[in-house]
Amino acid sequence: MHDNTIGRREFLRGMAGITLAAATGLNLDISPREGPQYTTRVVLVRDASAMDKKGKVDQTVIARMLDDAVIALFDEKKAATVWRRLLNPKDVVGIKSNVWHYLPTPPEIEQVLKARITEAGVSEKNISIRDRGILKDAIFEKATALINVRPLRTHHWSGVGGCLKNYIQFVPTLWEYHDEYCTPLGSIWNLPLVKGKTRLNILVVLQPLFHGIGPHHYDRSYTWNYCGILVGTDPVAVDTIGLRLIEAKRREFFKEERPLTPPALHIVRADKKHGVGTSDPDKIELIKLGWKEGALI
Repeated sequence: MHDNTIGRREFLRGMAGITLAAATGLNLDISPREGPQYTTRVVLVRDASAMDKKGKVDQTVIARMLDDAVIALFDEKKAATVWRRLLNPKDVVGIKSNVWHYLPTPPEIEQVLKARITEAGVSEKNISIRDRGILKDAIFEKATALINVRPLRTHHWSGVGGCLKNYIQFVPTLWEYHDEYCTPLGSIWNLPLVKGKTRLNILVVLQPLFHGIGPHHYDRSYTWNYCGILVGTDPVAVDTIGLRLIEAKRREFFKEERPLTPPALHIVRADKKHGVGTSDPDKIELIKLGWKEGALI
């Protein structure tokens, strides 16, 4: 895995371009540049002030983090330019969130996303933020663009809950995708309702859950204030980095190798069997911005 840790001014000068079309089906004319070429790019942004001591999210800080992330991801100078490239005023946009009550997608992030989407010219009436029930949601039914956003956590059936797992609500029979540690999850991304529509994947790593016991177990002592977000166009690559973060935290906390139970096999399977994205660390360009202390990856 290429680890490109750079500052705000430096990343604007950039290195390699990314191949967005492979992940989203878009033709955004991102030209290759000099330097090493990677299949995909993932951006990690951290800010120690993203949350207070009680875990309340600072929306202003989150907005700045998201802006910095998309600027780095697309080698642009302004976030507004990125959003106008991703969306047009005629789009119907579904923001696929997550409502697991112990660790839901922070509403502050949802509102920042909604603001950026409307600033790109999309009418508010054509935007929906939802997790469960999206198959009965009129906006999601006719969506031309999707934004995928959820917190990272360990998961009883899939090893980790990440960007790939977040789309399980797009199928009516969720239980059919739990076989073999949820390895069929990648196939959801090739369904007509989803394929080619996801413009951005945001894995929230503000306060990840790195250990769990049982289907709905949550123990706050197995979370920590990482104060970050992972952003990319490739859900497999974003989850690959997220998994690496969880594994690193488990080593630090348990003082030994403590493999996930079950293993997160669905991430590699989404790549190798379903062609959804890149799980090979050597083909992922990781750009890290902001707070460096305790980065782990």
